[in-house]
Amino acid sequence: MRFKSPLERGTLIRRYKRFLADVTRADGSETTIHVPNPGAMLGLTEPGLPVWMSRSPDPKRKLPLTLEMVELPDAGLVGVNTMNPNRIAELAIAEGLIPELTGYPILRREVRYDENSRIDILLSPSPHGEGGDGVAGDGWGGLTPDRPSAWVEIKNVHFSRTPGLAEFPDCRTERGVKHLHALERVVDTGGRAVIVFVLQRMDCTAFTTADDIDKVYGPALRRAASHGVEVLCYSCHLTPEAIRLDRALPWRPNS
Repeated sequence: MRFKSPLERGTLIRRYKRFLADVTRADGSETTIHVPNPGAMLGLTEPGLPVWMSRSPDPKRKLPLTLEMVELPDAGLVGVNTMNPNRIAELAIAEGLIPELTGYPILRREVRYDENSRIDILLSPSPHGEGGDGVAGDGWGGLTPDRPSAWVEIKNVHFSRTPGLAEFPDCRTERGVKHLHALERVVDTGGRAVIVFVLQRMDCTAFTTADDIDKVYGPALRRAASHGVEVLCYSCHLTPEAIRLDRALPWRPNS
């Protein structure tokens, strides 16, 4: 996923009201920017941290700058825009960078399913089956039309407390638990359910759940996995010009 233009560097003054932050720009001026992240962003909101921002071309936007990355002394760039992982995963699927999700010629976004929920990505094996706005690329080999459609939920990960170990979530997420239950029901009806954790960091080698922060989500993920929901985790490579999916990481379930 390439940014429309290189990101602008600044320095964080403070983050507040979840979706706002004040920053100092490179020219020394101060401004308020949009923070597209409803989570706690633990470890990423210390005043003085370097940040990277995108600029919207829309002249009507009240806050033209959007926080995309925070730069940590020991970890490098960390992506915090929770809107990006869906696009990162979509492009990676089309390019065949997620082997577990190759072989589907049809990709649809935000498809309604279950109880008034929308799945991030629906992959279908037959171009005459689900229909919709598909994307195709070199990664669509190994086509097997008789396989079930794949219902794919994408989660953004940027939290890490232990060197090398990524964690999710960084705050309580009832919505995330709801999604896991919905994926279980997909399995019950004969579908394929997959949850992909997209880690917008480059310094981690494994993934786990932060059970001390959310006592419900970790057990719910482990139950979903035992129920047949596939759990994938991929890290990213980040630069001020682009973010791309990098490599698969092992999931270390807590006991």
